[in-house]
Amino acid sequence: MRIAIVGVGAMGAVYAGLLGRAGNEVWAIDVDEEHVAAMRERGLRVEGASGDSTVAVHATTDAGEAGEVDLVVIATKAHHVQDAARAAAPLLGDDTLVLSIQNGLGSADRVAAVLGEDRVAMGVVGGFGASIRGPGHVHHHGLELVRLGERRGPVSPRIERVADVWRAAGFTVNTYDDVHKLVWEKLICNVAFSGPCAMTGLTIQGMLDSPSGWWVSSSCAEEAYAVARAMDVDLGFDDASAYVRAFGEKIPGARPSMLLDVLAGRRTEVDVINGAIGPLAHEHGVPAPVNETVTALVRVKDDQAGQGHGG
Repeated sequence: MRIAIVGVGAMGAVYAGLLGRAGNEVWAIDVDEEHVAAMRERGLRVEGASGDSTVAVHATTDAGEAGEVDLVVIATKAHHVQDAARAAAPLLGDDTLVLSIQNGLGSADRVAAVLGEDRVAMGVVGGFGASIRGPGHVHHHGLELVRLGERRGPVSPRIERVADVWRAAGFTVNTYDDVHKLVWEKLICNVAFSGPCAMTGLTIQGMLDSPSGWWVSSSCAEEAYAVARAMDVDLGFDDASAYVRAFGEKIPGARPSMLLDVLAGRRTEVDVINGAIGPLAHEHGVPAPVNETVTALVRVKDDQAGQGHGG
């Protein structure tokens, strides 16, 4: 399959490397010229839970160089998805499927608004703990689960075809009729660790081990769970604290991407993770003071880095 990964950061690089290693023609498309140059010259090195391998991929800053592909994976941060979707236009043929895989809420809808309602499907990925080690080099702590589904309606033949390609590359993949349930199950894990780790500088294990840190993490999770229940989201568990602790214990050494963004002076995704909980909580009459406080503190970090949210 001809596959384009748009946004080859930590997670996008894992996708590109493993899909390429499995024999697919993979185009790694990113705005980071140094990263692209390293992939062109030396290949893409992926190490961690999947082993340690260097894979030859087609790397470019210009999607037009790739031409039409069978599958586009939008793997940028949430605040870059609209730009990524516009940049992906040259990759689209009549039957090209676009898979939007981001943390938080709303990204797939923004991609669909640019590229078409019927073309875009959703992915929810957890338990990887990926980080960029250097240009052309990514590490990941886990290789847990990739969940795929249509934005609306049941699993389709095109989703099953894509799932088979990812399975053949070594990913554990499940397909689901209700992908929005999966988004919330992942979001509850994200709010538990992303904002809290970003503010404390701790790894996931550090949050689990610290009584005060765990209170913050578990409170964020419980608040998000209460919002989901108020919205009638049919979650697959009834104990949010136990759920996120079990999730965290699978990737204890990982540093969430929000922490990595703070350390690098980049804008975070807090608005679509912890920051998404407060407005929905108010709308549905549910309190969410811990998520709101964590969000405000992370926004201070964003402001200090010159990446303010404007409100």
